[in-house]
Amino acid sequence: MAKPKDNPNYKVIAENRRARYDYAISDDIECGIVLTGSEVKSLRRNTSQITESYAEVKDGELWLVNAYIAPYEQAMFGHEDRRRRKLLVNRREMARLWQETQRKGMTLVPLVLYFNHRGIAKVKIGIAKGKNAPDKRDTSAKRDWQRQKARLLKEHS
Repeated sequence: MAKPKDNPNYKVIAENRRARYDYAISDDIECGIVLTGSEVKSLRRNTSQITESYAEVKDGELWLVNAYIAPYEQAMFGHEDRRRRKLLVNRREMARLWQETQRKGMTLVPLVLYFNHRGIAKVKIGIAKGKNAPDKRDTSAKRDWQRQKARLLKEHS
């Protein structure tokens, strides 16, 4: 995800780098997230993790499940660190996400948790299908070849 150079508000909080290795991501969508005050304070300190989390459509709403946001010590009213958090998308995209997850093997994986240019917390959700071992080897082989090719071009130019 490219970071705008001139914007001081844009800040990546947590990134699920493993998701692109474990899943074939076909599409992604930006979602808002409903947070409490202590959760926002904790996110500003970069104390969160989304590697073990996933999103699900349940009862017509989109939820982020098992995302870790560390408790904020100075908060008067704290929060649970792994509670379900509601994600905000419009109705049309919610219907599309529900249809995608009904297909065999498709799931919703959080890719990046960040503050956008206005300072609002957002989550980028990817519509993904799990890879098996040969697909993972193929992906790593392509990545290694691209690195080697770039190194050769750099040496001979």
